[in-house]
Amino acid sequence: MAIIEVKVPQLSESVAEATLLAWHKKVGEAVSRDENLIDIETDKVVLELPAPDSGVIVEVIKGDGSTVVAGEVIARLDTEASAGTVAAPAAAPAPASTPAAAAAQAQGDPVAAAISALASNASAGVAMPAAAKMLADNNMSAAQVSGTGRDGRVTKGDVINALETKPAAAPAPAPAAAPKPALQQVAAPGAVNLGNRPEERVPMSRLRARIAERLLQSQATNAILTTFNEVNMQPVMDLRNKYKDKFEKEHGVKLGFMSFFVKAAVAALKKYPVINASVDGNDIVYHGYFDIGIAVGSPRGLVVPILRDVDQMTIAEIEKKIAEFGVKAKDGKLTLDELTGGTFSISNGGVFGSMLSTPIINPPQSAILGVHATKERAVVENGQIVIRPMNYLAMSYDHRIIDGREAVLGLVAMKEALEDPARLLLDL
Repeated sequence: MAIIEVKVPQLSESVAEATLLAWHKKVGEAVSRDENLIDIETDKVVLELPAPDSGVIVEVIKGDGSTVVAGEVIARLDTEASAGTVAAPAAAPAPASTPAAAAAQAQGDPVAAAISALASNASAGVAMPAAAKMLADNNMSAAQVSGTGRDGRVTKGDVINALETKPAAAPAPAPAAAPKPALQQVAAPGAVNLGNRPEERVPMSRLRARIAERLLQSQATNAILTTFNEVNMQPVMDLRNKYKDKFEKEHGVKLGFMSFFVKAAVAALKKYPVINASVDGNDIVYHGYFDIGIAVGSPRGLVVPILRDVDQMTIAEIEKKIAEFGVKAKDGKLTLDELTGGTFSISNGGVFGSMLSTPIINPPQSAILGVHATKERAVVENGQIVIRPMNYLAMSYDHRIIDGREAVLGLVAMKEALEDPARLLLDL
């Protein structure tokens, strides 16, 4: 027998602890070297923990949902064993019903029978308490319902779905009887069910808690002010429509609008470097590089991967990187390095239909650009009312170091670059 330990990998310096999400292997199952054993959630990313060697899981020390730190041992692996030679831990037998409950059930007392069934189901671990009560109320067993909870547990939602699809049975004649006392509501941990007004209490994920912490930090430490402008997107749309097919054929990626916003932002940051700066104590740090954060929605929440040295990237390189970030965010594959740093951010609420917003600065940055939905609107040009595809731009900035003049002129520079894309090529 050769036992090796499975340890939590080294975390980022800013990450003190992590949470184990879900084991992909159980005790007694064989694993291959570098096969993902478990997903580990930090406040920034979800990490995969690969098996250090091939073998069989002989012990799981830390289960799903456990809080761990870097280097902590969470399982043990036997590199000389084979599948089937290690016995999985046996499940604890369900406790027998109490004699009183059994007697009451035998006597046909439906109230006592339901309570007995509820206790039995809950103790067996196959149904959550609220689900077990509903099963008892509807004369069903957990075996009749497919569980979607952890380890196949039956949830209240599973029972509701089963009842909706269950064929209606012909009502059987029943003798008149005195009204029966209603069963007391039994709620799952963290859940409240008050008639038809259910509530559920769910702890924040580490990422959501981190987002909340950083947003509060931003509001508390920055003197946030937002300036607005509108931009006629017709020139960019015409340019995109003219070259999008050739662009995709040449570069293997679609030509979107975000790359134009990124290039326009960089042009403005070069003209007004303080917008690209940050505050460190009583110092202003001017960055001689342009690392732009692109806010991306993911199943776990909002993440902001960074485009490094974007001033040196082509439109095609920007589009490819943004597409790559989108796929990684969806699959939870973004790395800590891809989410660290940044000197300026862009948030595109327009993809969800937002018309106007005041974005919150991503610390320690000092400004963020909010992009919104492009809509046709009536505008005045040369004394004539015309229809143009307009987009509202909003830039929030830290008024401690960025004055209104720089903020307004910076946003105007972005507007001018978008309304005349040739400026981006001529560096005007």
